Amino acid sequence: MFTGLIEETGRIARVTPTLTGIRLAVTCRTCARGTRLGDSIAVNGACLTVVQRVPRKSGPAGTVDLHFDLLQETWRRTSLSQAQVGAAVNLERALAANARLGGHFVTGHVDDTGMITRWERSGKDHVLDIAAPAALRPLFVPKGSVAVDGISLTVADVTRTGFRIWIIPHTHAVTALHERQVGDRVNLETDLLGKYVARMLGTTTSRRKRQRTGTQKDLAAS
Repeated sequence: MFTGLIEETGRIARVTPTLTGIRLAVTCRTCARGTRLGDSIAVNGACLTVVQRVPRKSGPAGTVDLHFDLLQETWRRTSLSQAQVGAAVNLERALAANARLGGHFVTGHVDDTGMITRWERSGKDHVLDIAAPAALRPLFVPKGSVAVDGISLTVADVTRTGFRIWIIPHTHAVTALHERQVGDRVNLETDLLGKYVARMLGTTTSRRKRQRTGTQKDLAAS
């Protein structure tokens, strides 16, 4: 479980095809502290498992390359497939049980990718419009939460094709968003609570329809 509060931006060091998928190496410092093999780290919002730690001989002290193995399915379904060596990625370690929950519950299970359709400065802030797949759009609500490339953000408005977000200067400066451009894909994870509510309402609605249909059949038979 994560919060969507980015701890640091790492840099992609290597992307290496393997027999079963992709080996991704990310250079970082903060998220390498105390991280062991098998630990989970959200990379641009995708929950990945650390399979190797390689201290770097160059760079600031404590700089480490963390290695992750991605299945082809994960590679295809996330924006990581567009990431190039040297690109910035958002990193967050898994939430500790005694830590503050400053963002919202983020599972690290990417629902799908969206596309940036507007990304421009407006005063001191930035406005970000994202087009989302039709299946996800009912889960976006004004003032609701969404994770974009792992960042916990508040939906400012719902649009015909997706949603709009306002980005404050701090978020722009400390996340990989400052390297994003119109046309880029971003990982989307809708609010976990919203998904459960939608599922329950859908199940309840389907059950009521079945009950009404059954009652109508019984009345017709009588």
